[in-house]
Amino acid sequence: MAWTRTYTSAEPQRVNRWLAQSGVCSRREAEALIAQGLVLIDGAPVVDAGHKIEGGQTLTLAETARSKLANALTVILHKPRGVVSAQPEPGQTAAPSLLTRPALWGESPLIPGPDSKLSPVGRLDMDSRGLLILSEDGVVAKAVIGPDAELEKEYRVAVVGEVTERALSDLRHGLELDGRRLRPADVSIISERRLRIVLREGRNRQIRRMCELVDLKVVDLFRVRVGAVWLGTLPEGRWRVIDLQERQALIERRAPG
Repeated sequence: MAWTRTYTSAEPQRVNRWLAQSGVCSRREAEALIAQGLVLIDGAPVVDAGHKIEGGQTLTLAETARSKLANALTVILHKPRGVVSAQPEPGQTAAPSLLTRPALWGESPLIPGPDSKLSPVGRLDMDSRGLLILSEDGVVAKAVIGPDAELEKEYRVAVVGEVTERALSDLRHGLELDGRRLRPADVSIISERRLRIVLREGRNRQIRRMCELVDLKVVDLFRVRVGAVWLGTLPEGRWRVIDLQERQALIERRAPG
């Protein structure tokens, strides 16, 4: 299905800039798509990279354009504990090294090699496990970890210590790290020693440090979701390619539906 959206601002805007601001693609990618006749306004192909869209006009990306954008590979890996997201020290295992053909879950247009540009998008520390996104797609990376990113990251957290109402209240909205107030978090009890925590930011070892501030020790941290992308039944140590719908949900910052 082609991507379609109506421009609602009163001030005209260059098509490539609007597509970039909408998180669809970069300006350079937009210009390439325009040159290939894959961008239409009110049904007519855009022929000039400097063309401006006006309020009330509808822009459509041909299905071929969506396929081209999806060629920048983005995958999710079920990272095991003990694996480093990136930049391993001697003797450590880096997450990208797990992206092998035997570990593939489903199909992939290619198998990443040693020259792959796939990089972690939002890291998991070595002692944590679960969903890790790796991508060579700059639009996806910006949506997930860019300065304006507010995608939810959901975790299952096992702790040692007393989970009091005061601790829960502080975890939700009362803490600071490195002198900065944290954004509100969704925190609920799954069982006596297990919490569900949803963050909208990604500070260094944030959940572990938050729990330390309320006298709780994290003994297992498991990420199950980023935005609308779920780990699901992907086995530990396996990886799969995200589909077009998942990519679109990430760049549009949609919540799970």
